[in-house]
Amino acid sequence: MMLRRKLLAVLLVTAFLPLVGLRGQNPAPAHPTSTPYAGDLSIFEDPGRDKRLQIDRVMDLLGLKAGSTVADIGAGGGWFSVRAARRVGPQGRVIAEDINPKGIAYIQQRAQREHLDNIETILGTPDDPKLTPGSVEAALMLKVYHEIAHPLPVLANLRAAMKPGARFGIIDRNGNGANHGLDEAVLRAEVEHAGFRQVARYDFTKADGQDYFLIFEKTRQ
Repeated sequence: MMLRRKLLAVLLVTAFLPLVGLRGQNPAPAHPTSTPYAGDLSIFEDPGRDKRLQIDRVMDLLGLKAGSTVADIGAGGGWFSVRAARRVGPQGRVIAEDINPKGIAYIQQRAQREHLDNIETILGTPDDPKLTPGSVEAALMLKVYHEIAHPLPVLANLRAAMKPGARFGIIDRNGNGANHGLDEAVLRAEVEHAGFRQVARYDFTKADGQDYFLIFEKTRQ
């Protein structure tokens, strides 16, 4: 039953995606979308989150090292940004992107308070994270993808921003799109349609197995 449901989800997305790519149009999303969170950003600072998410392992698998340039897409309050900034060090750079001006201001203040001069903030739009082409060696969307109403233009910008061999990670949970999660098969179909290929899958980021961690690289064409 689960396999049949996932297959149906993929077929529906595949049928809809060509319509998304039409120029000059801003079509309805291929699936229901959750409203981007705009509340108290401190709720993401649970002291146990590092351990539950195994964020050091996540960064290892994305290839973050000293000197890397990393994009935190939908950075929120900068929870991942500050951890990535410490990992890549003063010679590296973290691009903290979000569409919420309050979130951007929050991250700027946090970076200054924590003496992390290697964090750069970008105020994106719902359809464009405004990343510079050929600028990043790794990127992460942490519980963000289900909030993106029109993923193809966002993914196109990200793909252009990725250097050869760069890795793009998505951590999300299974859901219907409107409940702060998205079916894994739907997400994978959309991302692969945008010119990426999945190279790894993990489920260690949450003990209940509902979360998934997918890693993509861009295809050559």
